[in-house]
This record gives sequence, structure tokens and C-alpha cells, in this order.
Amino acid sequence: MSSALEAARGRRSWSKVTEEAPTREELLPLVAAAGRVADHTRLMPWRLVELRGDDRLRLGEAIGRATGDGPSTKPLRAPLLIAIVSSPRPSGKVPEWEQEAVASGVAHTLSLLLDEAGWGVMWRTGGFVRSAAVAEAHGLTRREKLLGWLYVGGRPDRDREGFRAGVDPDRVLTRMPGA
Repeated sequence: MSSALEAARGRRSWSKVTEEAPTREELLPLVAAAGRVADHTRLMPWRLVELRGDDRLRLGEAIGRATGDGPSTKPLRAPLLIAIVSSPRPSGKVPEWEQEAVASGVAHTLSLLLDEAGWGVMWRTGGFVRSAAVAEAHGLTRREKLLGWLYVGGRPDRDREGFRAGVDPDRVLTRMPGA
């Protein structure tokens, strides 16, 4: 088992994947682990929508309605899409922006876990993510927001080309002014 540091250092986005995908049974323990992100008062202000097979065609049609173009083939780029939904809960303590951050944390943690398990993953968004047609296709309530999809599939037989270097921590880790 690798460490969290190794998983974070080795993570990359896979823009092209094969038609293999984790089964629901393989996905469930990863989702359970991803759900352990920091979550003030344990509201669980998120949910995931699993899209496979014809679900991806229906999403392509919804994207087409949202953009005014024909059906999009973008959802067919991976055999499994996992929609990340911010699903805020009423709370006097936890503002909605913090709840959305929790949903983002779940998505990122899940992408790390999928990557570590050997799957190719890319978090995709687009201008149509917050459109009514796409929200309706996912069965979102009025309060929920779609944050994008994790596109998941097998890794192609090639090196991890395009692997990007880490950030320079001295450029992004500063002290509070006046410290």
C-alpha cells in the first residue's frame, strides 16, 4: 500500500482511457473511504451519480440541449462517469460554500483512490455543468449543484506522458502579513 503522499505525488489526469472500468462493487469501498473527508458537523452535503452505458448518451443529449448544439459525444470518452453533486443541508453552523468544499474534497479524494487503484481518471467540467438541462438529467433538486464528473476508465498502454511536476511550495505557502 502506498502512502497518501505517494498517491498525491503520483496523481495525474488521464484524458484518454480504455473501455475498462471499475465495477460498482469495486467502486463502493473507494466511495466509502472518500466520504471520510473533513466534514464539519458530519452533514454529508454531497452525493454521487454513477453513469454507465446509455446514461452517457442521455447526458450527451442534455449537454446538447444546454449548448444548443446536437448531442455531445463528450460523455462517451470514458466508460464510467461519476457526477459530483454538492447537496447542501440546512445548517446554522456550516455555510453553503463550506459544504460545497466538502463535496469537492470527496471528488478529489475519490480521484486519488481511483488513480491509486490503477484506473485512469480525469475531473471534467464545462460551461453546461450548471445548466437546467444537465441538472434535470441528473435528477438534481433546486438546491443541488453539479460540480462536474470524474471520467474513469482503464489506463492505456503507455507511459505516464504529460506527467506534470509538483508545485514550488515556497511560492504558495506564505505567512500571514505582519508575522
